[in-house]
Amino acid sequence: MVTLRFRPRLLAAMPFIAMGIVALVDLTAGPGIGFLPMMALGPAFAGLIGNVRRSVVIGAVALVLSLGLSIHNDQLGDRAGYTTAFSVAGVAVAGVAATSMRKRREAELASVRSIAEAAQRVLLRPVPRSAGHLRAAVSYTSAMADARIGGDLYEMVTSPTGVRIIVGDVQGKGLEAVETAAVVVGAFREAAYDEPDLMAVGQRLERALARHLLGEKFVTAVLAEVRESGDRATLLNFGHPAPLMIRPDGRVDFAEPPERALPLGLDLEDGPAPEPHRVPFVPGDQLLFYTDGVSEARDRMNRFYPLDERGDLFKDPDPDAALAAVRLDLAEHVGAPPHDDAAMLLLRYRDR
Repeated sequence: MVTLRFRPRLLAAMPFIAMGIVALVDLTAGPGIGFLPMMALGPAFAGLIGNVRRSVVIGAVALVLSLGLSIHNDQLGDRAGYTTAFSVAGVAVAGVAATSMRKRREAELASVRSIAEAAQRVLLRPVPRSAGHLRAAVSYTSAMADARIGGDLYEMVTSPTGVRIIVGDVQGKGLEAVETAAVVVGAFREAAYDEPDLMAVGQRLERALARHLLGEKFVTAVLAEVRESGDRATLLNFGHPAPLMIRPDGRVDFAEPPERALPLGLDLEDGPAPEPHRVPFVPGDQLLFYTDGVSEARDRMNRFYPLDERGDLFKDPDPDAALAAVRLDLAEHVGAPPHDDAAMLLLRYRDR
């Protein structure tokens, strides 16, 4: 925290430090070294931080100092004096213009962030914290720090047959990926409530993407259903990383599908269709759904994040706190800004 406070203060002080050094050198070493034009460093540094008024003030201070030192050096009417004055004035004007442009870009970026955050709230709205005997928590980290939104998706719907979930990852980045994610989430919200089983939900998603996607774009996803009266979870995996099952005794294993299937958006006739498979899911069990921004995150030694070795992070009774611990551990493993979006949805089976 000390470093974060120190840097803005240093940037704010740099113009005055530069002008002070130039004035001190000129006064002590004399005009012979021709150091006075370096007074333009003050206005040059002014644009790094602050507003236009501050840049104008710093430019004026630099010009007054340069004129005063020129008078002191008896250079005001000769070529050296003119060169110094024009150099400082020119850089001061350029600094004011640069500051104005920076402030305008900052305002535009703030507007884009506000719009992106509103879009994310619509696309990735909070999941219910509880549904029947289930508790849920989500975590989303976007690689696009400026926009705070990406191509990972999740949703949880309470249907007449039970709780249905989707976690997916759109191929590609940027606004096109966000648009595709919106198509998938919108189709899932309708199909999850209407369709009798997960296969029918998956077919609805395929039809929605067939109308939207162009070329060989695709979406990996895993669908899940947990019925109100049952001891199993049904999974349907479209080429997505297998969910992590955490048992009450600490055992951890991946809920792998019986056979790898193609992602959504690709012609199912070109490869095996996904088969629904069931995994035991009883009181005390936890299911973690995630995207490859978690499983494929690498450290500086190019080692993948060992998610299956982090079962102890899920012991916290609060699922939100458990996901926060995983997110922090993941950030420490990478040791740098994320290169990919990372979404996690934790589902817990609790006793009533």
